[in-house]
Amino acid sequence: MKRVLSKFIITSSLIAGCSVLNFAYAAEAAKPDLQKGEQLYINGNMSKGVLACVTCHGEAGNSTLAANPNLAQQPFEYIVKQLHDFNPKREGASAERLGAGGSPSIMASIAAGMSEEEMRDVAFYLSQQKLNPETAATATNLETLERGQKIWRGGLPERGVPACAACHAPNGAGIPGQYPRLGGQFPSYLAEQLHLFREGHRGNNIMMHDITDRMTDKDIEAVADYAAGLR
Repeated sequence: MKRVLSKFIITSSLIAGCSVLNFAYAAEAAKPDLQKGEQLYINGNMSKGVLACVTCHGEAGNSTLAANPNLAQQPFEYIVKQLHDFNPKREGASAERLGAGGSPSIMASIAAGMSEEEMRDVAFYLSQQKLNPETAATATNLETLERGQKIWRGGLPERGVPACAACHAPNGAGIPGQYPRLGGQFPSYLAEQLHLFREGHRGNNIMMHDITDRMTDKDIEAVADYAAGLR
């Protein structure tokens, strides 16, 4: 009986040990690779139709074109989610994140060619980059500064619009893993995204749809410009 019990204990220990090793291996394999992310960002992967990210989003994620957002210092989890949201979750369905007029985003075909590993690698690379103060956007409209500040700091309680700072932080840095950095982003890009949320074309955040649905065009333009100047 003792021999049987001893064999059972040894066998159980070996199985448990193998399980731990397998789990550790899986965890190690799941870690994003900074160097691979940098290479993909700079060179792309043309064999899969993945264009070099740097072409549109600038050196180290610092864009110089208002149509293309700054990606430097964006939360890792946020970038991964957005890359997934550019593609439909199932065949025949629409993607959760669409472009103007409900058309597929220009990012859809690029994200479609990326593996899960590549998405995680490039997202990790971007999350480690710093926003360049020399190229980052800033507020430009003094006439809307006061209104933008009011919405950002206190929201519009009479219309059920919460303060933007509650989720995106007082300085616009966002909350890692949950909400994106908006400070230093291009005002026109921010306004476009708020309009897409309101129109339902960017359907990957119901809360943002509900918030923007209670905002006027002037509210959107004002708070987008204010957010750009935050640091």
